[in-house]
Parts: sequence; C-alpha cells; structure tokens
Amino acid sequence: MQTVYWLILFVILLIIEILTMGLTTIWFAGGALVAFVSGVIGFGLPAQVVAFLIVSVILLVLTRPLAVKYFNKERQKTNAESLIGEQALVTEDIDTLQAAGHVEIRGQEWSAKTDEPDGKIAKDTIVVVEGIQGVKLIVRERRKEEE
Repeated sequence: MQTVYWLILFVILLIIEILTMGLTTIWFAGGALVAFVSGVIGFGLPAQVVAFLIVSVILLVLTRPLAVKYFNKERQKTNAESLIGEQALVTEDIDTLQAAGHVEIRGQEWSAKTDEPDGKIAKDTIVVVEGIQGVKLIVRERRKEEE
C-alpha cells in the first residue's frame, strides 16, 4: 500500500511542474517514480526513501543546469535588466565619489556611476551600461572598437 503513496506523490509533483513550468519539482517526481518502482519490486520503505533521495539529488545536480540552459533560451530580459550592454549619453558629468551624474538611454534619464570609486566621465560622452546597482546604472566609457 505504501508504494501507492509514491505514485500519488509522483502525480502531484508532475501536476505542480506542469502548472508552474519552472523546472522545480520534476527532479523529485523522477525520484518518486524510482521509489515507486523499488516498492513494486519489493524493497522496504527505508530503501524506497533512500532511492527517492539519491535519484532526486542526482537528477537535480546533473540535469538541472542543462535543462535551464536549453529550456530558457527564449527568455526575454525585462525592465532595467535589458539596459545592460546598451549605450547611453552622459547628460550630467559623472563623478562617482560625489554621487553625481546622469545618463540618457532609450529616452529615459537615469542616475549613473562608474565601477571605480573615484571614476569620472564628462558630459556628452557615450557610455556602455555594465550593470545596475539599486536605481543607478553602472557605466564605463565606450571603447573605440565599440563605435
């Protein structure tokens, strides 16, 4: 009778995975399926639990990075994250030490700073967005080869 619980757990985990499509419970569903099969074969509950844990961890560790890499190819960057790598125009001198400076990108004005603590970039310079920290863009001057 206890093997039926593994089958029920397997179905529940599959349903959760189908509803979320987040690649979160599929690994444990595989473990539950192996535990179910080991129970049908005749192994006791301790062996079924160990099989569930081992298979779940192995699937999670070995296949999740591959699945995330191939299943999330079409993921679109959203909001501010999509600005990374874009070029912007400095509209107010950037002085990281003084916490001053603004850039314009896609018609919007953002506070900006450099990665260096004493970094400065003059107005009307073209910069590249390297990251985002809070509400400030982290920028660097555009290199000649990027023109």
